[in-house]
Parts: sequence; structure tokens; C-alpha cells
Amino acid sequence: MLDIGSSCELCGGTHVARTGDIGVFQVVSESGVAAGVRRIEAVTGEGALARIHERNALLEQAAGALRVPVGELPARLSAMSEQLRTLDRELSRLKSKMASAQGGDLAGQAVDVNGIAVLAVALEGADVKTLRETADQLRNKLKSAAIVLAGVQDGRISLIAAVTTDTVKQVKAGELVNHVASQVGGKGGGRADMAQAGGSDVAALPTALDSVVRWVRERA
Repeated sequence: MLDIGSSCELCGGTHVARTGDIGVFQVVSESGVAAGVRRIEAVTGEGALARIHERNALLEQAAGALRVPVGELPARLSAMSEQLRTLDRELSRLKSKMASAQGGDLAGQAVDVNGIAVLAVALEGADVKTLRETADQLRNKLKSAAIVLAGVQDGRISLIAAVTTDTVKQVKAGELVNHVASQVGGKGGGRADMAQAGGSDVAALPTALDSVVRWVRERA
């Protein structure tokens, strides 16, 4: 900064005769370079004007896409954000409802292994929250059980293993989920009664799930 009479101005450097030669400028970044020292970077003159025109064009494009005047963009974006939050809450509610329904339907597929109901299945499109809720539903329905549920989204596998409290001495959820995860290129962990894992080898998932009954039978 330069004090020029009663005026305090930005130093224009040796390449200009006066600060007015710089013309319009726009700050493009601000960062810390040392303790108590900040760096401000800006574009000036024609570069600043070009940046202003570019930003204005982007605003016009966004306003056109949302079919509102530029001045109404903030309000429109705020309304859309609230709408998305509402839809997310509704989606979460529907997934919970689906988990409850699936819990009842899947229970009949469990295989009895020395008094333990063993179930290992994949739920199409289910996320981790849905898998966990479905596993809880199944534990409540099956009583003595060892359960592995899998979901595939965007080429990634999510795994949940759930074991009822009367079964954890024989089968621990962490060991069970890792048995499956190791076959699909992943690993995981958790409590003795509930554990989570991931994987990436979707093609290997059916075989990995099929191996659960045999794995439990060796320990039950």
C-alpha cells in the first residue's frame, strides 16, 4: 500500500505510471503463504473485463436452465435445495418401508444349520442403511440367526453381517463378513453381532454368498 497525501492506494508496481492505469480488477484467489501473511491474486484491465463477461454469461446460462431471471436465481436455488432435502427424507422413509417388507419375505429363504437360521442374499440397489435395517428386521423375525446381506451400487459392494445374541459364541459377525468380503476384493469389521464390509468384485458375489452356509456349518 502507498500513502499519497490523504489517499492510501494499492501499489501499481513499476509497470504503470499511476494506479488508475490498472483500471478495473477482480480478486480471483486469496490464500495464506506464511504466518500473518496473505496472498491476493487478481486479474486487471481487459482480463478483469473478460472474467466479468464470462461470469455474467454463466449466470445467464444458469438462469436460462432454471427458467428464471438472473435476479431470482438465489431464491430459486434455495427452493430447489429444500425440495431435494424433502425428497431425500421421503426416499429414506420408503427405503425403511422396503426394508421392513423385505425382512418378512426373505425370512423364508433361511437355511437351518443346527438350529441357526442362515441367510445370505443380495438385495438389488440397496444401500448400507437399507441393508442394516433389513438385517435388524430379519434378526427379530428369525430369532437364532446368522445373516449376510449384500447390495451393489455403482460397481461397489456393500456387505452387512448380523448375528443374534444367542449365536455370537459360535458365529461372530466380524469374522463372517470378512469371510465374504475376502472373496469379493474387500474387507471390513465391526461388533460381534453386527459388522460391515465392502468389495469390488461383483462377479464373485454369488459364489461368496453361497459359501456362507458351509462356513457357518463348520462352526455351529
